[in-house]
Amino acid sequence: MIFSDIVILICLIFSAFFSGMEIAFVSSNRIYLEIEKSQRSYTSRVLRNITKKPSRFIATMLLGNNIALVVYGIFAGERILQFFFSDSILIGQDPSIIIVFYQTLISTIVILLTAEFLPKVFFQIYANLSVKIFATPIAFFYYLFFPITYLIIKFTDIVLKRFLKTESDQIQLSFSKVELGNYIEEQLESTDDKESLDSEIQIFQNALDFSEVKAKEAMVPRAELVAVEENTPISEIKDLFIETGFSKIPVYKNTIDKILGYVHVFDMLKNPKSLQNILLPLAYVPESMLINDVLKILTRQQKSISVVIDEYGGISGIITVEDIVEELFGEIEDEYDSVNHVEKKLSTSTFNFSARLEVDYINQKYGLSLPETEFYETIGGLVAYNTGEIPKKGEQIKISPYTLTIKKVSATKIEEVIITEMNEI
Repeated sequence: MIFSDIVILICLIFSAFFSGMEIAFVSSNRIYLEIEKSQRSYTSRVLRNITKKPSRFIATMLLGNNIALVVYGIFAGERILQFFFSDSILIGQDPSIIIVFYQTLISTIVILLTAEFLPKVFFQIYANLSVKIFATPIAFFYYLFFPITYLIIKFTDIVLKRFLKTESDQIQLSFSKVELGNYIEEQLESTDDKESLDSEIQIFQNALDFSEVKAKEAMVPRAELVAVEENTPISEIKDLFIETGFSKIPVYKNTIDKILGYVHVFDMLKNPKSLQNILLPLAYVPESMLINDVLKILTRQQKSISVVIDEYGGISGIITVEDIVEELFGEIEDEYDSVNHVEKKLSTSTFNFSARLEVDYINQKYGLSLPETEFYETIGGLVAYNTGEIPKKGEQIKISPYTLTIKKVSATKIEEVIITEMNEI
């Protein structure tokens, strides 16, 4: 009886181990495994050998799990009957049906809890670590079951080639963007000192997101455009360049929706008689276009600025090469950025931000947890999305766990916001 209990316990442990390692291998990050396999250590050599053919690894886990379950079934059936039931329960019944029913029910519950559900949840959470730690015991069973798994894989390949024109192991030479992103996130989460992270890691993360950013998300919005009418005197334009510090100013005809081109500050040195003499052409792109495509257009047309058009043909904003580069390398600050985009940490829980700053940027830089959705990009957009209007100066908006106080606002836009944690108010 004691021997049977020991065998049953060992079988459940092995079943849990094999089923857990199966899900750990499937869930593990391929980039992490490749980096581990490239190391010069005994574990790395073992990992290289047992993961060379993923199908054989899976076959080993399945075979080991099935052997454990078969042995468990042989010993558990009689043990369950002896432990839970007496002969009296079988009086007037067909004993074979009752025995099979209860044995199946109890065995299934025990297996699901101890050898399937719990170990798979645990091994999936610690997938990378599990594959690394248990590489050596897995290698033992990998080579122990090799003759059987070899035949299984051969038979499987024959069937797959004949009917599906494929093989059990399709080699994927490149990593997907999702895998790269997951690996970067894992490294960021495992770092204690977030501020000491290498800038290359952040650039790498930005590069992964770069292909998904649309022109609308990176542009300077229409409400913030500084532009001049085509008949504006040259002297006024010179003063505007000095006042704003911009190097380029768009030129429109009658209305901002009819932008003709732009003038460059260097052309002011030529003392032009009219804007038409120094007017430079612009590119035009829809706001839904991805910024990597916008960059290609600007490069091909040898332009540095483009007008962003909305779905109705109106001007949505402008986007420059600098705006696009900032999406990859982060904010490129100059003396004018620091004036226009206020970002101050007033205390450990209070911040003063320009409403033009992007929500994901301040969340990342200041460790905040403001909600991020596809419906807005900036703090001003966050406020407008939650209020449905442009709030008044001093008005407070509660967005758990923060209170946003409007510090500065104009008739058409929110300019500055104070963000404070609720429990600190």
